[in-house]
Amino acid sequence: MQIRSLFLVVAMALPVAHPVVAQESPRPVVSEIIGEDPDTARDFIGTVSARTEVDLGFPASGTIASRPVSLGDTVKEGDVLAQLDPEALEAGAWAARAGVVIATQGLKSAQDALDREKILVERGVESQARLEDAERQFAAAKARLEQAKAALIRAEDILDSAVLRAPHDGVITRVFAEPGASVSAGQPVIRLAATDEREVVIDLTESELAILPKQALFDATLLAVSTVHAQIRLRSIDPVADTRTRTRRGHFSLLDAPEEFRIGALVKARPQLEDIKVMTIPANAVLYDNGEPFVWVISRPEGKARKTAITLGQTLGERSIVTSGLQINQEILTKGIHSIKDGQIVGPRVGK
Repeated sequence: MQIRSLFLVVAMALPVAHPVVAQESPRPVVSEIIGEDPDTARDFIGTVSARTEVDLGFPASGTIASRPVSLGDTVKEGDVLAQLDPEALEAGAWAARAGVVIATQGLKSAQDALDREKILVERGVESQARLEDAERQFAAAKARLEQAKAALIRAEDILDSAVLRAPHDGVITRVFAEPGASVSAGQPVIRLAATDEREVVIDLTESELAILPKQALFDATLLAVSTVHAQIRLRSIDPVADTRTRTRRGHFSLLDAPEEFRIGALVKARPQLEDIKVMTIPANAVLYDNGEPFVWVISRPEGKARKTAITLGQTLGERSIVTSGLQINQEILTKGIHSIKDGQIVGPRVGK
């Protein structure tokens, strides 16, 4: 009995053995390594265009007698582009000349009548009212002569302008009317593109515009001759989008381009990466604290999650542009972002 009690006391004095619990390893995470957006390296297709284009027509209606130029022709300042049939215009000029002769005779008659009335009034034969009426007739005749002279000048100008000439050096980019066609005053006949200053035009989507800084620099290559290169710089963007394509036209200045960059030529343009560095992240990786955006940045090798404030630009589909707060090659959490706490240790990266 005493031995059994002794064993009981010894057993109670021994420490109680607890089961060993294994420490849980940090769970793996789905993350992304920040890099420059690969979309900035894509190629754009554009067209060499004249910076200045003008539609030319005649100031009078008539029938086109000849048009010695065709689409794509290069012309010099003063070259004849088209000519109206001068017969009707010459008839108008002759009528205007006759109008001047008639108005001149009318003014002479009014002057003679006025002189007679002045003499008669001085002799007391006619009243002052008759003299005033003669003065009004003289003023009206004088105005008719001035009007006839102006009509003659206009008719002669129209006759001279029956020949449409190039106002400057250029290329014919469009033809609106053929010989024999009747045209009205001001109706376009030919479109002339000036060759003294060329540009490249590229139609851009809103997402593409979002990644282009002001005066972005591109390397351009002729599609027809891949060995001919030039640099182009973004100069302006049309304020209104095309209603069909929803794109806006970008205008790029050609920098010391060779002559092979002719109007109408197709070019392939690629942004210079040192000039355009755009960083985007998945839009669903962004959290907000009192309206301020942030992401979880994972520090390696310790795997610590750090709350990092960022500045966002435009959202492009499922990705958002980051303008500040992150650096290239940083790792950000893209899934499970709502269950992470600042300073929490996470496991290895398992994917994007």
